[in-house]
Amino acid sequence: MSLRCRLLQLCIARLLIILGVLLGVAVIIGEPPARAGKSEVTIGGPFTLSTPDGTTVTDRTYRGKWLLVYFGYTFCSSSCPTTLLAVTTALEELGQDAAQVQPLFVTVDPQRDTPKVMRQYIESFDPRIVGLTGTPQQIAAAAQEYGAYYVRHSTGAGPDDYVVDQSTYLYLMDPQGKFVRAFDSDTSGDRIADALRALIAQEINGRTGKRKPANSVGPAHG
Repeated sequence: MSLRCRLLQLCIARLLIILGVLLGVAVIIGEPPARAGKSEVTIGGPFTLSTPDGTTVTDRTYRGKWLLVYFGYTFCSSSCPTTLLAVTTALEELGQDAAQVQPLFVTVDPQRDTPKVMRQYIESFDPRIVGLTGTPQQIAAAAQEYGAYYVRHSTGAGPDDYVVDQSTYLYLMDPQGKFVRAFDSDTSGDRIADALRALIAQEINGRTGKRKPANSVGPAHG
């Protein structure tokens, strides 16, 4: 098979993957939180990965927290640092409410993203972000659960001569591990914080049963 045919097949395969991801999440990007919860799109699920210090974690490790899940890699030139900066801004904007949020950065490049590299990279943004890695099989399984894609392209003969194309969505999961919505790579940290603040307040009100009395129109006068 000629090189031209192989490149054409690669481009077609990549396009099909991208279209599948876009069709899966386009219906919920930008949706208000209340409506997004009614989406029939299934995103998120069980995973087993590791933190840079070697601790094994699963999706259940973070139950009770609002999760911001992003699949990327440290050699990423634009979308990854942009998204992590937005997450950092959101955490700062949330103040005390940030304690209820857990951002996760899942590498799709475990070959170069060693635990040391991951730790240094995350610390350059916000130490509250948790970097996760694993075997290629574990990462592929997690990405499949979230509908995230990544494709490695060789750029030379060396083992590190490659780039990775990856989806750029930031997934928001509720404290029960259910998908709420996705933010695209252009979403600002302020908007992410606003969405989270509203959801946290909604959850607290629902948990405490706080409701405005029907007759709360002011004191009665006889």
